[in-house]
Amino acid sequence: MDLTIPPGTEAFLNKAGWVGATIEPLPGDASFRRYFRIRRSSGTAMLMHAPPPNEDPQPFIRSAKWLESYGMRAPIILAEQADDGFVLLEDFGEVRMREYLDAWPQDEEEVYRYAIDALLKLRGLPPGPFTGYTLAEYQREARLFIDWFIPARALYVDSRSWTNAWEEALSPLLGRQRPGVTVLRDYHAENVMLIGGLEKQGLLDFQDALVGHPAYDLVSLLQDARRDVSPELEAKMLDYYLDHIGASGTPAGEDFLADYARLGAQRNAKIVGIFVRLWKRDRKPRYLDYIPRVWSLLERDLAHPALAPVAAWFDANIPADVRATLGGTFEA
Repeated sequence: MDLTIPPGTEAFLNKAGWVGATIEPLPGDASFRRYFRIRRSSGTAMLMHAPPPNEDPQPFIRSAKWLESYGMRAPIILAEQADDGFVLLEDFGEVRMREYLDAWPQDEEEVYRYAIDALLKLRGLPPGPFTGYTLAEYQREARLFIDWFIPARALYVDSRSWTNAWEEALSPLLGRQRPGVTVLRDYHAENVMLIGGLEKQGLLDFQDALVGHPAYDLVSLLQDARRDVSPELEAKMLDYYLDHIGASGTPAGEDFLADYARLGAQRNAKIVGIFVRLWKRDRKPRYLDYIPRVWSLLERDLAHPALAPVAAWFDANIPADVRATLGGTFEA
C-alpha cells in the first residue's frame, strides 16, 4: 500500500477546516484514485485524491450531489478542490456489505433486499443529468475482452463478427432503456456501505453514472465479480424486483429477464477484459483470481436464448479447453 501523502493535502485540509487532523492511507482500488481517513477529535471524514490527468473528480462530485438531492445515500461533499483532485467526503465507516455478509451470512437475503430497494427507488426517479448508455458504449466496453483477454491467451479470433454478434444481441433492449434510469455501473457488495442498520446503505463508486437500462445495476449486484451470489439467491432477488415493478409473470417480465441476461453477458465479458488489463497494464495481478467466477457467470448468461449470436461466436472462436481452464496460465 502506498503510504505517501499527496503534495498539497495538508493545505487543502487546513482550508477545509481540518487543521491538525491525522491522515490515514487506506487500501486502493482498481483505479488511480487514492483514499485516506481523516481523523480529529470531533469526528472523521474521507479524503479522495483523484488527480488529473489520470482521474477527474468532477464526475464523482456531480453524481454525488445529484444522488443526494433526490434522497439517495451518497456521501455528502464537505469540501472540494477538483483542479488538484481533492474531495473531502462524509465518512460512511468501515462496514462494507461484503465484509458484513462474510461475518453474518444469515442476513444475506435481507441485506440484498435493501440493496435492491435502492435500485427500485432509483428507478422511480427522473433520469439524471448523465450521458445515455448507447450501443456504441456497450460495444466499446465489450471490445475490452477482445483487446486484452484474447492476446493474453494468444488466441486468434474474428473480431468483426464479435461486434456483429453483440449488435444483434443488444439491439432489442435499446428501446426498452428509454427514457432510462440512472445507472451507477459498479453497484456491488464492495461498493455498498452499511452505515447503521441493514436498511441504511451508503453508495460508493458512482462517478461513471450513465442513463441506461434498469437491469444493468441489478446484474452488477447479483452477478458480483468479487463475491459469490448463489443462483438461488439471484433468482429470489430477481423475483423480488419484478414483483415490485409489477412485471412478474408477464411478457414485460420476460423481456426484462432477457435484457438482464444480455447485460450480464456484456458486463461479464467487459470485466474479464478489464481484469486482464489491470494485470498487464497496471501491474495488479490479483484481479486474475476473479476471472474464473466471472467466466462462470458469463457462461450462464450465454445459455439464455437472447444471447444466441454471442454464444455462437464463443463456440466458434474460444476453444473448449481454454473455456474450461480460465484459472490457468496467461501468456506474458
